[in-house]
Amino acid sequence: MTGLAQRFYDLAVWAAQPLLLRKLRRRGRAEPGYLQAVPERFGHYVQPRPAADAAQGQPLIWIHAVSLGETRAAAILLAALRARWPQMRLLLTHGTATGRAEGGKLLRAGDAQVWQPWDTPAATRRFFAYFRPDAGVLMETEVWPNLIGQGRRAGVPIALANARLSDKSLRGARCAAALLRPVYAGLSAAWAQTEADADRLRQAGTRNVAVLGNLKFDAVPDADAVARGLAWRERHNLAKPVVMLASSREGEEALLLDAIRAQARADIQWLIVPRHPQRFDAVADLIRAAGWSVSRRSGWPDDMPPAAGENAIWLGDSLGEMAAYYTLADAALLGGSFAPLGGQNLIEAAACGCPVVMGPHTFNFDQAARLAQTAGAARRASNTADAVAQAVALLQDPARHSAMAQAARAFAASQRGAAERMAQALGWLLEI
Repeated sequence: MTGLAQRFYDLAVWAAQPLLLRKLRRRGRAEPGYLQAVPERFGHYVQPRPAADAAQGQPLIWIHAVSLGETRAAAILLAALRARWPQMRLLLTHGTATGRAEGGKLLRAGDAQVWQPWDTPAATRRFFAYFRPDAGVLMETEVWPNLIGQGRRAGVPIALANARLSDKSLRGARCAAALLRPVYAGLSAAWAQTEADADRLRQAGTRNVAVLGNLKFDAVPDADAVARGLAWRERHNLAKPVVMLASSREGEEALLLDAIRAQARADIQWLIVPRHPQRFDAVADLIRAAGWSVSRRSGWPDDMPPAAGENAIWLGDSLGEMAAYYTLADAALLGGSFAPLGGQNLIEAAACGCPVVMGPHTFNFDQAARLAQTAGAARRASNTADAVAQAVALLQDPARHSAMAQAARAFAASQRGAAERMAQALGWLLEI
């Protein structure tokens, strides 16, 4: 049955290649990065293979970070790997244009960056034959049958780092056990964020599982971004506290606008930062349709927000400035948690000392959400209207707000150390 499931999967991904090309063309109209180096998607390369010598402590380490969030987590791990092996070479793969653009910042002379090969036997086989990495690290959830299967055939140890597996994903893995159980078993190691993730990974078939923590706790907020946020606060002059809907997902902005209208809170400056850049224009249109004017970050004169008192909702339509937005904000409503999407990560908010109000849906980051709530760094709301009410009440109590901000920083600091643990674990896999 296992072999039959694999053959059906191989046929499906082979047949889907024209659909992939059509999707890339469509996405490329809005994000030209998707049209870059398309042959790499199918295992055809023109750039040289990075030179490496694992025997001399110069391994070629392949890291796959599918999108922007995974790439930022990979950057934290990469810093620890370079500290351990200063002469290592990096092979970096991605699935999205935003991930690839962010990953380009991590490259040094002698490194390589290509697209993740489409998961056909031929493309993945060509990938390993061409680059011959000494080890592979897949970030968070990226488990692909042929990528892992061909890696095993090539003798490449592959670890799932910063690994998480939700209850929903475990149910899916069980339903497709004939295909996926051998894939999870094919991992050389999985370094889970939490005990719950580790237990689910074992149930899915993973053998060598260890709980090493969450890399994102090791991230230090960018000093320039923090300074920018502080400058924004000074410009705003604290005439109005700022409440941000952070990394919002589709449908959540409308919920916030309804809640604001119901509470008629003109004494608060509202800031919305959508999760996905391709939605910036749509969110701006949504705000205007709700009767508000919009002040977009990309249009702020002299790189500063408008003076306090202007009746506009701010739209954070920029990338790489979340630390600035969290530093600016007095409180953050956690995007992805008000619609049933599992929530976004609250770690950066905590590191910036920004109190968080979460909605009911945080299953993607369940342990971090629970720990933050226990530590006093975050609060739970039943819905968006309740979250707005809780944020307003917090801002009206300066002592409680200050205590929550301090608790957030302490919580973030207490969870650090995952990057060094994972670098050490990778050394064991490489035996160097």
